[in-house]
Amino acid sequence: MPLPIHFPLFSAARPLAALGLLLGSTLACLTPTTAQDMARTRQTIDRLTASDLHGRGYVSGGEQRAAAYLQDRFCALGLQPLAPDYYQFFTLPVNTFPGRAELSADGQSLRPGLDFIAAPHSGPGEVRGPVYQLDSLVFAQPAAQQKLLAMPLAKAVLVLTQAQAGRLAELPPEVQAHLATAAAQLTLVPGKLTAGIAGEQSLRPRLEVRAAAWPATARTVRLHLDARLHPAYRTQNVVGYLPGTARPDSFVVVSAHYDHLGRLGRDTYFPGANDNASGVAMLLELAAYYARPENRPAYSVAFLAFGAEEAGLVGSSYFVEHPLIPLPAIRVLANLDLLGTGGEGLTVVNGRVFEDQFARLQRLNATGNYITSLAARGRAANSDHFPFSERGVPALFFYTRGGITAYHDVQDRPETLPLTAFRGVFGLLRDFLNDAGAAPGK
Repeated sequence: MPLPIHFPLFSAARPLAALGLLLGSTLACLTPTTAQDMARTRQTIDRLTASDLHGRGYVSGGEQRAAAYLQDRFCALGLQPLAPDYYQFFTLPVNTFPGRAELSADGQSLRPGLDFIAAPHSGPGEVRGPVYQLDSLVFAQPAAQQKLLAMPLAKAVLVLTQAQAGRLAELPPEVQAHLATAAAQLTLVPGKLTAGIAGEQSLRPRLEVRAAAWPATARTVRLHLDARLHPAYRTQNVVGYLPGTARPDSFVVVSAHYDHLGRLGRDTYFPGANDNASGVAMLLELAAYYARPENRPAYSVAFLAFGAEEAGLVGSSYFVEHPLIPLPAIRVLANLDLLGTGGEGLTVVNGRVFEDQFARLQRLNATGNYITSLAARGRAANSDHFPFSERGVPALFFYTRGGITAYHDVQDRPETLPLTAFRGVFGLLRDFLNDAGAAPGK
């Protein structure tokens, strides 16, 4: 049976009825499973990247399905909820791409996700029109600008290079406004396509196209993109903890974001195996380890699965502003993201900020020989550690290096994820958390 909730850990404003809900949810949970299992790790990643979770985004309830899966796993491990049913709800504005995502040039179809993606802020539209290829002379010659202003663009598809798109702000306001009247805009990207999420929506379609897939002589474009802006989409963090046996009011925290980029039309979704099914799998493996009776921690260990990281660290920022545990009570936070590779070692963001913690990691790694290379970075707002460290919490972000380079694209699939250093990272994290207070008897 899980240990009883230590009520002072929670807000004094929490009603007793809500506390009863927490206890009821906890008592319904199953007994803990065994810890650190690579077959189970693969199963976790496969489940989180499955097509029926729709890329863990905001189309077809993908992130809600992923959260329900984590809720079940938390319950099965015997974690106690930090909020009723483990859910801390919040809202965010988010632009989504359900329905159709089609693009062709001179009748040649391009593949969504592989040959083109929607810009995060793209609006919807169905367009069939001539190509207008932007001439770079408009950045240098007033005569070229006047010629452009005289050309009607309302039924045309503006095509420009990525370099030109980066220079649009250099143009006079009237030229920028005229370009914005184009029926659609396509930006040709020389390298790989990298998708994202936005909380706003433009008036017209904005696509990014892989330059190598674009017909150089294209004269006519046809596209159909469905886009829907949700001004206040309700999503959630999934939050649980194991009470400490000796110091339950002090916390060691493990975090990972479970959301990803969702869908691009009916037929394409972003699996997000490395980013961040791998980090969630590590969080669950650590939870399984500490849930075992012989490993019950002296300090409480919280497991925070954040939503809406890809939308701008929204879930973790909400948690920091509405903490379910006192931030000063957190001894250390280990944030896990992009842990599916490791052939070139492990990087620790904030390792140069919290030097004592990084030095401890180095000593533990030297003793256990877990990782071939351990590197420190400075302050960076690139994952869910950042809102915590900005409030003074010793928060470190761990990610692996080497191996596949798929990132924010449809190629980030579980079957290509090597998990080269997963066992070693688990061992290092376990020792680090134990040293911070999670070890039995500390």
